[in-house]
Amino acid sequence: MKQQLVERELTSEGARRSDSAGSKRRSVSVNLGESPIAWLHSRGHIDNRLFDAGEALRGDYERAQLSANVTMRWDAVRIKSTGDTGLSGTEKQIAAKHRFDGALTAAGKGLEDILWRVVCAGEGLPDAEKSLGWPARSGKLVLKLALDRVADYYRIT
Repeated sequence: MKQQLVERELTSEGARRSDSAGSKRRSVSVNLGESPIAWLHSRGHIDNRLFDAGEALRGDYERAQLSANVTMRWDAVRIKSTGDTGLSGTEKQIAAKHRFDGALTAAGKGLEDILWRVVCAGEGLPDAEKSLGWPARSGKLVLKLALDRVADYYRIT
């Protein structure tokens, strides 16, 4: 991913701060091109197995083309791959959708929301917790549980 460094002002708790007079200002550099799951992995919050499971899920999400589309299709030029499975593009897309659905089913009820938001949509944990109505700092634990089940589904050791 391309690095997109910006300076962000933070509170002592680490959240974005609103303008309040009289408090100390602190800023950090943030890479906007880094995914939330890569951020968690690079800081030791999730291990390699869980990171690989998240990347496998995100890869299937992208290969299945499940994200929102624009009105005009701008399909890429076809490039012959070296690991050609003999499947057409449509068949590969269907297979990826089947794996994606299977991984979410393996995660279980209530866990697919956090998986989709953080891994596929690239939403940060605090934003995902807030939109799901969860208490602060609960998302990481639930995400780890969901990623562990997804790793089992993808047979990642």
